[in-house]
Amino acid sequence: MDATSLKAKLAGLPDVAAEPFRVRCHRAISWLRRAEAEAGDPDAAFLFLWIGLNAAYAWDFGHEERERDQLRRFFERLLVLDASGRLHGLLFEKYSGPIRTLIDNRYVFEPFWRALREHDSSQAWETQFAAAKTLAMRALMERQTAILAGIVIDRLYVLRNQLVHGGATHASAVNRQQVKDGVALLGSLLPVVIDLMLDAPDTDFGPVAYPVVKTLG
Repeated sequence: MDATSLKAKLAGLPDVAAEPFRVRCHRAISWLRRAEAEAGDPDAAFLFLWIGLNAAYAWDFGHEERERDQLRRFFERLLVLDASGRLHGLLFEKYSGPIRTLIDNRYVFEPFWRALREHDSSQAWETQFAAAKTLAMRALMERQTAILAGIVIDRLYVLRNQLVHGGATHASAVNRQQVKDGVALLGSLLPVVIDLMLDAPDTDFGPVAYPVVKTLG
């Protein structure tokens, strides 16, 4: 499943699909296509994939926690729509290895960076990290899709912040593993996300933050 096949599926949707829904899908597919062209640059691929994900879910911007909550709720809605368990299969079968690596990587755990910025020597972040890993591993073992998806998204969001806010060097050797895992996960998740949306064109995913504005003249 790639951008070309998803674009064809979007074009064949019935008229029941509202304009905001079509705009979301059209934009997401366009950024997926751009990411597909960046096989040799994982940093760029990850950023384009994240833009595609933003296009699919977001309806308001400006507050980080609100964005993360929106993303979690979006995936919870997708899991309800995902009757055949495609997201479950990706998380628990195809990508359980990269997910375990992300879970065990402190560099995509926000409390680690907060402690570093605030010069907090209490090591409280380590306790939080251990608890988070325990929760994630339990979710993996007990196949709790919603919980695991939320944890994975949180980790990927930290990686997104590092790249978007200039907290990493392009093609840096020190973060290759998390970028590589992020591209693998998002590169498979985003097409499924878009396809699940296209399977439910009458679902209201909310207004788009930046609608198409048509002007006269």
